[in-house]
Amino acid sequence: MLHRTAKLTPFGRRLLVERILIEGWPPAIAAETLGVSRATAYKWLHRYRAEGVVGLEDRSARPLRRPRALPDRDVRRILRLRRRLRVGPHRLGPLLGHPRSTVYGVLRRHGVSRLAHADRLSGAPLRYVRERPGELLHVDVKRLGRVPDGGGHRMLGAGVRHERGLGYDYLHVAIDDATRVVFVGVHPDERAATTVRFMRDAVAFFADHGVRIERVMTDNAMTYTRSRLLVSALAELGIRHLRTRPRRPQTNGKAERFIGTLQREWAYARLFRSNAERLASLPRWLDTYNRRRPHTALGGLSPLTVLVNKVAGNDS
Repeated sequence: MLHRTAKLTPFGRRLLVERILIEGWPPAIAAETLGVSRATAYKWLHRYRAEGVVGLEDRSARPLRRPRALPDRDVRRILRLRRRLRVGPHRLGPLLGHPRSTVYGVLRRHGVSRLAHADRLSGAPLRYVRERPGELLHVDVKRLGRVPDGGGHRMLGAGVRHERGLGYDYLHVAIDDATRVVFVGVHPDERAATTVRFMRDAVAFFADHGVRIERVMTDNAMTYTRSRLLVSALAELGIRHLRTRPRRPQTNGKAERFIGTLQREWAYARLFRSNAERLASLPRWLDTYNRRRPHTALGGLSPLTVLVNKVAGNDS
């Protein structure tokens, strides 16, 4: 399990291995540039050779045996009383005969540590997933620094100097709430006309898969809130515009989480020698994400599989 003072994340470990195996760096030099020891470099190198990329991921620090762990029946009692009384650890602890820290640990592990995140009457967690493809489309923009020729500092280290002023690519993202199928457009800005063009492209993409967009959810950026072009375009397309609550970005969390995945698994997953090389790899990565990458929230199915099943009426 990665601790907060660790020098290497899974991304850093992969970078370390690629510098040694692909770039031909000596292990000692590669380790020094990332601030770790030579022994650490050899450890991750051996694990990569034995297990591949999976071997570079974090491993659970949970022991094989936990003889003093809280019994399951006590865990169920804590959760049951939490739902019934709607009070915190300071009240539940004395009632159940457990320290407040123990009660809080149980609530946190089960995702019910905050009363505001559950229904006031039932205590059930507040989560929503739309039933129909196209019922709600989450839209957001990610500004991504362009890769200089030869590679960027994220992969080659902070000491590498490149010419400044390369600018940014703006990744406009649209993800379907019900199926997690995603459409991404790369544009030079996030102005109103560009946003309208992206929105039309996204609607056409989903229409090609038999889906009509009913609602679009965005944050409260000026591009979305003060653009007459966007209002006119959405009215023409018959789409209702929803906005997130102020200071509540988690309302549009599916787009936020996808952008995080986009950065980890594509933008910064390996060394790109130029911006054109990175952009050229995006369509293949998106196709893999939609068609073949299993999604935990979809029961291990890929987004496009779920979309096809729902459109065909085969989803149960």
